[in-house]
Amino acid sequence: VLNHTYEPLRSCEDVTHIDSIFVSGFVAMVIAACVVNFHRAVGLLVISLVTIFFLVWDWMMERYGEQVLCVLSEFLHFPSFFLFRIIYMSVLVAAVCWLALDTAQRGTRQLVSFFGLLLFVFLTLLFSKHPFRWSWQTLVFGIGLQFIFGLFILRTTFGLGALQWLGNKAEAFMSFADTGSKFVFGESYTDHFFAFRVMPILVFLSSVISMLYHIGFMAWLICKIGFIMQVTMGTSPAESMAAAGNIFLGHTDSPLLIRPYISELTLSEIHAVMTGGFASISGTILGAYISFGVDATHLLTATVMSAPASLAIAKMFWPETSVLRSNRPVKMDKGWVRNLLEAASLGASRAIALVASVLANIIAFMALLALFDAVLSWLGGMFDCPQLSFSLICSYVFMPLSFMMGVSFDDSFIVAELMGIKTFLNEFVAYQKLSELINRRKAGGPEYVNNVKQYISVHSEAIATYALCGFSNFASLGMSIGALSAMAPDRRSDISSCGLRALIAGSISCFMTACIAGNICSSARLDVLGNKVLCLIYFLIKYKYPYWIKQPLLQKVCIKFSATVY
Repeated sequence: VLNHTYEPLRSCEDVTHIDSIFVSGFVAMVIAACVVNFHRAVGLLVISLVTIFFLVWDWMMERYGEQVLCVLSEFLHFPSFFLFRIIYMSVLVAAVCWLALDTAQRGTRQLVSFFGLLLFVFLTLLFSKHPFRWSWQTLVFGIGLQFIFGLFILRTTFGLGALQWLGNKAEAFMSFADTGSKFVFGESYTDHFFAFRVMPILVFLSSVISMLYHIGFMAWLICKIGFIMQVTMGTSPAESMAAAGNIFLGHTDSPLLIRPYISELTLSEIHAVMTGGFASISGTILGAYISFGVDATHLLTATVMSAPASLAIAKMFWPETSVLRSNRPVKMDKGWVRNLLEAASLGASRAIALVASVLANIIAFMALLALFDAVLSWLGGMFDCPQLSFSLICSYVFMPLSFMMGVSFDDSFIVAELMGIKTFLNEFVAYQKLSELINRRKAGGPEYVNNVKQYISVHSEAIATYALCGFSNFASLGMSIGALSAMAPDRRSDISSCGLRALIAGSISCFMTACIAGNICSSARLDVLGNKVLCLIYFLIKYKYPYWIKQPLLQKVCIKFSATVY
């Protein structure tokens, strides 16, 4: 009896001893790396400090988490705190005014993007399930988080540099899949780019993500992001966790994070979970789009910005009216995998179904698109319009939406065509066509051939990247309803009733993210405006204080800016 009693104690002591040895060895390694070459070890030092910070944060939240949540909840919902309400509204008005002025300074395209954002919000509120029951907190903080992410990433040197660095590292990371492709398919595997170059990336990323789940990193990261959205936007733990999971997982995988709680969700929460899936793409598919040549910086930014946008739009389009929400804390486990190698193997095996599904859908939809175009051309020929096609119809139907997102008038029809293909077929085909436009622009060919535009501007490419970054198409709608119904068979009718509205809300979330990107990401016009202002100051000084111009430094600077503008 005594032996059996002391065995667990000895095992706990052994684990603690092993952990202490590992931590001591890691700290010694970091210190040694800094001593040998500090500049080279900066990355390792930053990762170590961030890890220590979050370990301390987890320890504090484990002990004082309930008290922190109570304080934050009272701070954000205290109704009689009149001064807080005044400060809150003042900051909101100041932010809106600053955005409007900044947008107006930067040109008409950015101004159109800003009004496009307001238009999408207005339409969402107008066609809301319960127009007067939506929450100001969810709307303001959802769009606010989008702007904060966008401004930090696209308008600050540090944010843009960090994300570009991350995008370059992501491309280098995915290039390791080429080793397996070369071994299996031979040296000429790039001759069949899509099947033998892109699809193996899905297998590789699926294996890596499965390993990260096993060690607990993915669950930890998703919980942190979900906690931020839950506290700021006032959403329930389940829908916040699902929205955070959609940054990394697909629309049929992220509900697995909250599978035990799906039967308890309200209609509004089910709608929010489905909207989050339609408004984003999985990390595995993201690698395939980067391999197409689409800008990795914009793709990574879109996946992050879409998470708060999906919750904001979902809770406006179908506001919460039930008092009994699923407010239980969501707990995630590592699954039943026993070791890291088994997790890697299982992830690769699961990717087989994904690769087969992607290839089958691409073959089917490209063939159906060709058939549909042939039928439309035949019908159009009877009315002297043989050029009638599915792409032409989409270019006119979605053109107002693409124009309101900030795309130039000449490019709006092409971007609208991509939006239609993404909605009615799937986003894979749309991104493939976008990559063709990008390659034509980089090749430097003529912009027009027989009065047909061959490519679009860089600004329009960026907006299209954000607008297409989501699973919001009718094929995904059926997959999402089927997956959620299998997890909660007793809620099948409720899930089906939320499907179409969730699909529309997911599309609007992508379009709103594109509006914010169109409003923020272009800086060329801002540089030109600054040069013109400096030149105006130069000429005023020249005629008002001509003796100042004799200063060599001022003269060189102003001449340089004059040459830049003119």
